[in-house]
Amino acid sequence: MRDSQKRFDLPMATSSGGRIHGEHGHGEHAAGLSDTAETTQAPALVQGHGAHAGHDVDDDHVVHKHGQQAGHSTAMFKDRFWLTLALSVPVVYFSPMFGHLLGYAPPQFPGSSWIPPVFGTVIFLYGGQPFLQGGLNELKARRPGMMLLIGMAITVAFIASWVTSLGIGGFDLDFWWELALLVAIMLLGHWLEMRALGSAQGALDALAALLPDEAERITGSGTETVSVSELRAGDVVLVRSGARMPADGTVTEGQAEFDESMITGESKTVLRSDGDPVIAGTVATDNTVRVRITAVGDDTALAGIQRLVAEAQASSSRAQALADRAAAFLFYFAAGVGVLTFIAWTLLGSVPEAVTRTVTVLVIACPHALGLAIPLVIAISTERAARAGVLIKNRMALERMRTVDVVLFDKTGTLTKGEPELKDAAAVDGMSREELLALAAAVESDSEHPVARAIVRAAKAQDLHIPHASDFTSMTGRGVRARVDGRTLQVGGPALLRELAISEPPALAGTTKAWRERGAAVLHVLADGQVLGAVSLEDAIRPESRQAVAALQHRGIKVAMVTGDARQVAQAVADELNIDEVFAEVLPADKDKKVTELQHRGLKVAMVGDGVNDSPALARAEVGIAIGAGTDVAMESAGVVLAGNDPRAVLSMVDLSRASYRKMWQNLIWATGYNVLAVPLAAGVLAFAGVVLSPAAGAVLMSASTIVVALNAQLLRRLKLNPAQAH
Repeated sequence: MRDSQKRFDLPMATSSGGRIHGEHGHGEHAAGLSDTAETTQAPALVQGHGAHAGHDVDDDHVVHKHGQQAGHSTAMFKDRFWLTLALSVPVVYFSPMFGHLLGYAPPQFPGSSWIPPVFGTVIFLYGGQPFLQGGLNELKARRPGMMLLIGMAITVAFIASWVTSLGIGGFDLDFWWELALLVAIMLLGHWLEMRALGSAQGALDALAALLPDEAERITGSGTETVSVSELRAGDVVLVRSGARMPADGTVTEGQAEFDESMITGESKTVLRSDGDPVIAGTVATDNTVRVRITAVGDDTALAGIQRLVAEAQASSSRAQALADRAAAFLFYFAAGVGVLTFIAWTLLGSVPEAVTRTVTVLVIACPHALGLAIPLVIAISTERAARAGVLIKNRMALERMRTVDVVLFDKTGTLTKGEPELKDAAAVDGMSREELLALAAAVESDSEHPVARAIVRAAKAQDLHIPHASDFTSMTGRGVRARVDGRTLQVGGPALLRELAISEPPALAGTTKAWRERGAAVLHVLADGQVLGAVSLEDAIRPESRQAVAALQHRGIKVAMVTGDARQVAQAVADELNIDEVFAEVLPADKDKKVTELQHRGLKVAMVGDGVNDSPALARAEVGIAIGAGTDVAMESAGVVLAGNDPRAVLSMVDLSRASYRKMWQNLIWATGYNVLAVPLAAGVLAFAGVVLSPAAGAVLMSASTIVVALNAQLLRRLKLNPAQAH
């Protein structure tokens, strides 16, 4: 047994055993369905974190750790933007340089000339503070980027403008209006960007929320309520109906249906009785059980997944964004040109001109366009994606999706529905298949079990007459029984046949063997102790999955599948969908390892899953995509969330990533290209020919480049994202 399996002590189900929702005893015979082998590895929680359960997250106050904006909240950028914008209006209006550009004279009254300097100073100190602090951090880290570029531009503009306002040196470098607009536009860009991003850091909070705050510990004199942090291995706790498991343990008394959906992503409850392991965070839905604690705190399965999520998120957050790379280039370019400009003009004997040219170079080195090039594309992309049912939480996910070589789908609940579907029926002794199915549906008609609903649904879909049944009885772990047309009928799996000491008729053996080899669950229908026939049920494949797989392959992307199910179950699904590679019988911790294995082959991986046991793999992959019906933890760990259950939505993400990346590059090329041309002109390299870019003209061209970038980003709205029409 592998270390990971021993550590988490979780059952590995195969097509020959396992449990699903045991409300009427279908637990044992339902092997091979989705939840049988999706081994649950729960998240691991540090004790005491349960206090955070149920807290609401205000998107405007989430602290993001993204790029150079570490420690800055969305709300902070929003608040600073609106105040800066309000102060920018009078600064621009009363600016002599701006008035000269538009041909009007600003109103004159006592103190009017001090409006731009005073308001501009407030803008610089308040609105510019995130960029000044961020630039200082980049400088200390020796990793220049957007923050340092913005900080340099506004600092030079601030100093030059005060020198002009105070009349020192006779310079005409009134950049108050440019300073105000630059800060306002950069704040807007960062606000739009951070609002579009969301945060994957909530995954750990979502894991913590799975634990209750308190537990009911059994003592010699009764029970006592204690904090989860006080529990120790060996303690026996009472878990009442509707309560969550406070830690990992083993059932010692009683049996109950446990809702493990928050761990596995499976909607069906699982019967747990004496000796069965139960996992922290799962819910006893119908009965009270006593559980002996086997692991607490960092030793729980929930804690193991939490550590994997944290590790994977840390490893995938080191990538540098496109705008940061462009900004780093422009910083070195502008700084180098600025130094050369000052030296050159000083050697030519014109120190005032050297100062003017250098200041102009450094101010226009940070174009508004660069600050909006990426955020505008991201804002429009996320809006377009949301309309197509794709919620983008992470900018890097949008950038990386275009480079993905293989999409790794979790089988259950992603490519399949995660619920049983009747696949076939076989009768003996001259009974027709339809008659057998009608009788089975009659027996199951009073049951709410997923298996029962699947049988009844199939009979109704074929317009079969379902006889009336009475005296319905659920036989836990074996099947169900009812009276139909005066006969006692039973529907159940292997346990029922063993209990009644009945052998399967030879006429059925070959058929049911083939079903089991496919990983199907086999139920027998009996009348008065005689086997009438059998039905098979399998995890239903989503009809959209075939189109999704084919369309991804058409785009040159390989498709792989990972599942905890037995190999024959997984291979049957893979063959039907024409999947390129299959990983079967995979423990939850190993899903993360399968992503790493693919990455070690040099492949870039997008992982699509829906359960907590998928969350480390979602965080580890270049792009993590959570199916919308999945768990909160899976969604928090993913960079992309599909609002629905249609796997074809992955295609929208691929197409959008490629289109938005093209727009990002077009905008960056324009913004950067403008600088590459404008900076030398501002430096005066063509002054000998009478071509000199004045400070005012440079500022105007900078604003014009912003308009071009904004219009180009709007063209992204023409992209059609309709998964149903994907090919």
